[in-house]
Amino acid sequence: MPAPAAIARAFAALCLACIAYVTFAHADDAPLPARLADTGIDGANVIPFSPQYPLWSDGAGKRRWIALPRGAHVDASRADEWQFPPGTKLWKEFAVGGKPVETRYIERLSNGDWRFAAYVWNESGTEATLASPRGASVPVADAPNGRYLVPSRGDCLACHASAPVPVLGFSALQLSPDRDPLAPGGRPRTQGEIDLRALVASGVVRNLPPSLADKPPRIEATTPVERAALGYLHANCGHCHNTGEQRVPLKLTLAQRAGDARASHDEVLRTTIDSMSRWRPAGSDDARVVVPGHAGASVLAQRMRSRHPQVQMPPLGTQLPDTEGLALLTRWIDEDLPTRKETR
Repeated sequence: MPAPAAIARAFAALCLACIAYVTFAHADDAPLPARLADTGIDGANVIPFSPQYPLWSDGAGKRRWIALPRGAHVDASRADEWQFPPGTKLWKEFAVGGKPVETRYIERLSNGDWRFAAYVWNESGTEATLASPRGASVPVADAPNGRYLVPSRGDCLACHASAPVPVLGFSALQLSPDRDPLAPGGRPRTQGEIDLRALVASGVVRNLPPSLADKPPRIEATTPVERAALGYLHANCGHCHNTGEQRVPLKLTLAQRAGDARASHDEVLRTTIDSMSRWRPAGSDDARVVVPGHAGASVLAQRMRSRHPQVQMPPLGTQLPDTEGLALLTRWIDEDLPTRKETR
């Protein structure tokens, strides 16, 4: 993992490189609506879904939806780089203390670019209005330190533009019917939430490779704990640490690929286990990303546990460490990895 200054430089370069590919507006498209209700979230073609490995967001409850233009479909011929048609819209609602606080919105424009926005709910939960592009700090009693942080559009780019496709959480692996029961923060699908099999059957997703249609995708792993740990890293870290062209420029892969599960599994282990990190803890010469049998000495766990702004990972989007996720990763590192016959 890099030094803090290197992280800042990497994210700055990444955002600049991606501005041509992920933008906020286009002359042929209407301005962002001032109200969430006018984005189409209540339309008849809106489909609810839930990824099996959710992103940690300080314990906020979430609901998600997607809508495609009438007659359009998602092209899944590239198993891990789905192509979404212009007019695609996605929403993600964040609730704290059971009350909606923010809904994030992603839309693919007519020229193929993507734009991002956030809508902040009023205290009574009756209406959400467009937030400033600079983000916001909203007083919420049940949020960490009594403040809920709404990301800026630049913050959105820092994560979404690092992935091969800027849509996160709506993919073959995340929507697999073979859901991981040990996923931290995960839950069974609720009534109405669609999965991969139903998406293919309805024609919303087309051209999925037959191997993934016949056998639901899942993460390759030697134990159930390893499967859940790798899924957690995929959801929380893989959008930046992957093998795509827009990734953070580090030799660290934490994203899983449904199209080649075994190779993906091996790549993650090869770049984490006993691999040296460029970030070093104070007073230590041992800076390995993952040290089998020693989660406390593993840079991965140390940075996930920290909330120092120059140390924490992920670097954006959370004020609190995920104790459930850390417990799972600690168990994987301390108990599963030392028993492996092969760690390369």
